[in-house]
Amino acid sequence: MSSERAASRTPRLGLRANLGQFTLLIATQALVGGVLGQERTILPLIATRIFGLQAATYALTYIVAFGVVKAVTNYASGTLADRVGRKPLLVAGWLAGVPVPLLLIWAPNWGWVIVANVLLALNQGLAWTNLVNAMVDLAGPARRGLAVGLNEWAGYSGLALTAAATGFIAQEAGLRPAPFFLGLGYVALGLSLSTLLVRETRGHAHEEVRQQTAAGARGEPRPSLPEVFLRVSLREPALSACSQAGLVTNLKDGMAWGLLPLYYAAAGLSVGEIGILAAVYPAVWGLLQLLTGPLSDRIGRRRLIVGGMAVQGTAIAGLATAHGFAPWLGASALLGLGTAMVYPTLLAAVSDVAHPSWRASALGAYRFWRDLGFAIGALLSGAIADLAGFQSAIGVVAFLAFGSALVAALRMYETRPPMPAGLGARGHEGAT
Repeated sequence: MSSERAASRTPRLGLRANLGQFTLLIATQALVGGVLGQERTILPLIATRIFGLQAATYALTYIVAFGVVKAVTNYASGTLADRVGRKPLLVAGWLAGVPVPLLLIWAPNWGWVIVANVLLALNQGLAWTNLVNAMVDLAGPARRGLAVGLNEWAGYSGLALTAAATGFIAQEAGLRPAPFFLGLGYVALGLSLSTLLVRETRGHAHEEVRQQTAAGARGEPRPSLPEVFLRVSLREPALSACSQAGLVTNLKDGMAWGLLPLYYAAAGLSVGEIGILAAVYPAVWGLLQLLTGPLSDRIGRRRLIVGGMAVQGTAIAGLATAHGFAPWLGASALLGLGTAMVYPTLLAAVSDVAHPSWRASALGAYRFWRDLGFAIGALLSGAIADLAGFQSAIGVVAFLAFGSALVAALRMYETRPPMPAGLGARGHEGAT
């Protein structure tokens, strides 16, 4: 009887075995993305139209603050998640997000907006990182790509829908306060779900280690935190290739988040049209991750990463050379495709290489470099835009994306775990 009770308490890996909890995590992730999306269309316009910040470098300081703090939070969150668990950090992230909409509504000067984005970075770094960790824990090794694809789909779909909604709300009711009421609702609901219904998943990672050991896989001494960081940053070829690709991807996103709304506004587009353009790129990105995440489980990670970086470069070059709403809409959709090819695939590749005992720490280190790209992209594109114009800034980012594709092609090897012997595509699907 005692052995039966022990067996019932043993965590079960796989999406089907954890469907209810996994679905709850998807819904929570959509709310996390929505909290970020409340700024996407509105804040660059608030910078110029309410606070009078004409220089792009100054107007994008909130993205710099967000990127630096989120990068550090990702790293700390990843290391803490291996020690204290996923749920406490998820709840802490929602608590950090509570003041964000209120600060944006009441801000009397730009300093308040910077403080709001520091707290937003804590919210995203703690909540999003640990939702990724939890979903990878539950899915197990066979469906890692699908798990991170669903995570990123939910987050960026929430972001895109909110970016579009806030644009239309601002068109009718002004830039403040009405668009940020959505953020207030997201934070309240996310904190409630995470506190009351989300369960801890660290035991599932421990169970994956136990199963690997039982299957004859060799144990691995847990590396120190500095060693994990060095492996992800420089020493391990696939991990470091993922880190540079992630950094350039979010460097591009920092430019898209802060500079593109100003670029479109300077061309005479309305707030509603800017909202659509701000939404279509993450909407395509979010939706297609439902395909690219599981596709990487079948065809491998490397070709999607290399190809996705090249597609991003092509799309960004199109944004720089095209003019008008329709061409920019097409280039934005292509940018979403390229980002969808790499975003869940990079997370899956890092999870492939890192041992489950230090996987959360590795993901934290990878996300440090990836989200530092926000700050670098805002600083770089803002400075170039002030010196040489919007098109030059966008063109430089396109060049960096092509360079990243080349680095990934030269340095990355295939990381996808081999499909279990004797299982075809249908059998592999059944392993969930």
